[in-house]
Amino acid sequence: MEDFFLNKPVSIEITNELDLHNFNPKEIEDLVEEYIYQCVKLDILEIRIIHGKGKGILKKKVQNILAKNPYVKNFKTASPTSGFWGATTAVLKNN
Repeated sequence: MEDFFLNKPVSIEITNELDLHNFNPKEIEDLVEEYIYQCVKLDILEIRIIHGKGKGILKKKVQNILAKNPYVKNFKTASPTSGFWGATTAVLKNN
């Protein structure tokens, strides 16, 4: 019965915020790419991705993904009131 839940697609509500704490680091690139695509589709153009503080490895990975994505207009480390070092905010382009 334990294997029943393994490798099953998970449906998550698309909002302007994505918290990466509950995801496997190997899934992050595909997850963030799909998240951005879905946000643009839903006309959610200001997003916040929570990657945590840690050593900055996940933050760097997230920001590299954002830098390469054609839907991303700009991004920056979140302000002190929006999670500061533990999150990145981005503005997406309209379709």
